[in-house]
Amino acid sequence: MFKGKVIKVCFFTFSIFTMFFLGWKVADIELSFVPDREQVINERNTDFQNSVAFDLMGVYISEEEASDMKAQGLGDMLKEEQGAIAVDEDFIELGREQFYAGTFKNEVFMTDVLGLLDGPFTVTNVMKAILGLGGQGTTNLRVELAEDVTIGNQSWQKGEKIDTGIDVAKGAIVPVGFPLFVSEGRVRVGITCAACHATVDRDTGHVIEGVPNPDLDAGLLLALASNSSAYFPVAEIESIKDYIRDTDRTIKNSDGNKEILPDPVALEKAVDETLVKWPKGNFDVTADLNSNPAQIPDVFTLGDHPYGWNGFASVGPFKGLTTFNNKVHAFNSDSLSLADHSEKLLSISKDVYLATVLQRAANEKYRYDIESNLTPSQFKEMIDDNPETIGVNESIKPPGYPNVTMFAPNGTVVTSIGTETGKENNAMSAFQNTLFPPKSNFKTTEDTKAQGREVFERAGCISCHAGSTFTNNQIIPVEEVKTEPTRAKALQKIGRVLKESYMYPPNTPTPIPPNAKALRIPEEHIDEKQRNLAYAIGTNGGYKVKGLIGIEWTAPYLHDGGVAVGKDMETQLGLPGTLMNGIEVDPYNSLLALIDKQLRNKVIQANQTKSELKDVHVTGEGHEFWVDRTTNFTEKEQKALVEYLLTLTED
Repeated sequence: MFKGKVIKVCFFTFSIFTMFFLGWKVADIELSFVPDREQVINERNTDFQNSVAFDLMGVYISEEEASDMKAQGLGDMLKEEQGAIAVDEDFIELGREQFYAGTFKNEVFMTDVLGLLDGPFTVTNVMKAILGLGGQGTTNLRVELAEDVTIGNQSWQKGEKIDTGIDVAKGAIVPVGFPLFVSEGRVRVGITCAACHATVDRDTGHVIEGVPNPDLDAGLLLALASNSSAYFPVAEIESIKDYIRDTDRTIKNSDGNKEILPDPVALEKAVDETLVKWPKGNFDVTADLNSNPAQIPDVFTLGDHPYGWNGFASVGPFKGLTTFNNKVHAFNSDSLSLADHSEKLLSISKDVYLATVLQRAANEKYRYDIESNLTPSQFKEMIDDNPETIGVNESIKPPGYPNVTMFAPNGTVVTSIGTETGKENNAMSAFQNTLFPPKSNFKTTEDTKAQGREVFERAGCISCHAGSTFTNNQIIPVEEVKTEPTRAKALQKIGRVLKESYMYPPNTPTPIPPNAKALRIPEEHIDEKQRNLAYAIGTNGGYKVKGLIGIEWTAPYLHDGGVAVGKDMETQLGLPGTLMNGIEVDPYNSLLALIDKQLRNKVIQANQTKSELKDVHVTGEGHEFWVDRTTNFTEKEQKALVEYLLTLTED
């Protein structure tokens, strides 16, 4: 692992590039970027680190409160056996290291199964692009394609450079959040939290922690993979049976019966055509056979619970933040982890699911051969280095598995084998709770800020965006917030099969020993109506009221990221006028579009000109809480509100 400035960029990058280019075999190497503190723009942290000594199932306990509990004879409640997690400087530093470099070995899925580097997007050209930076940073690594490619009605030529949105910090030899590994004569790439939840400052090349990567083109990168059909559950696929082309392409399932597989080429084509429609800065985390990419959120998380666009992560350690982190590193980093739940959630048998994901695997070792005498389940067990779980990532089965719960809606819990259960995920939660955005770049006067605060209250914004983090921590029904409704129902099938949540004590070693203690995770504090909105149980679902701290860094706006305006409010409207055209989104003008009915209508109309946005349910509609002439606010008051919101990080 390389940290910060220890790298001599030109020589070392050239050396690594040469090895890759010439195909030299090298010993095991891991290259990941963890910035030194002086390479980070954020100037201050929250008070979490100084005020919280323990997390007890989402209840924060200060050092003073812990002392009082011990004095009252309640010290046993602070033991790990009861679920208590000690929060100290070393624990938070572990979370920071994991945030930048921790993959839970998802490089195996990303490279050997998905084939991220086996298509026209290659590691050789990535290293060449980094070398071409000459040690400077970038927010958009432009990479040459190694071959011609056509997806839907879009075509790229060999040698053409694509905008990836991948960030590279000044002086780094690998991208932020994309560690490289060399082992077994193969180059692999993993993905960490920082790939989506950090970015590089354009002026200094230093890192801004906790902000979304607004132009990361995750959909395009996945579509360029050789086996992107491994992500078919997030595509617009009504049924994989629609892609059967040859009824003789069958597998034997675990019951000894034959089942037909979808055609790998036809399914790959359909998945690719969905993925390239995702807007930059969006990602789909829901396995529901619908394409519901949501905007990548910030991780200024303290006080902003429950987590997720719909508030699904609300129980367990760190007020549900560990659940949120786990979801990304479970299914979204290893779709094989869903296999035990594919029958209930997707109406696809486990063996067909496994065969569908693995029939085009990039590495022959992981590629399922339908002529094999093995069932897909048997083949999966044979190739897995960690037979205790269903995927190829490092993870464990929580108590009660294969039940899905509010603590583990994906079923598994990612954990590096050999450490205590959930340790890295919990540490990342603690680290994220310390993050505070940089001071605003926007300059205004104290009088304008005061007027903006008054408008914020008078317009009723404070009724939802209340408190120190500007959220009431509630989920609002989709009928009330009126944003695009599809992703509000994305967890509906999980909601139908939810069971009671359990976890192992945080000092439980891995692999999990026999008869390990199980702890029930409290859920009583969650209002039933709120839970039903998060999981669309008997409802159409809802959206969580987002905190507004750092809103300057999170444009475009709304859960679908559809409210986007550039510097030019006449021509740079919606995603077609901004990110889809390589133009940066302006937070001031986009916030104006959030509260101005006339400007918003123009944004929505611009989005409607692109059918691909409609196909993935990105519109920019909803949140119709206007602060404009229609609600008797002057232009001066409207602008004061926007300027106030942009400077919240200064308070």
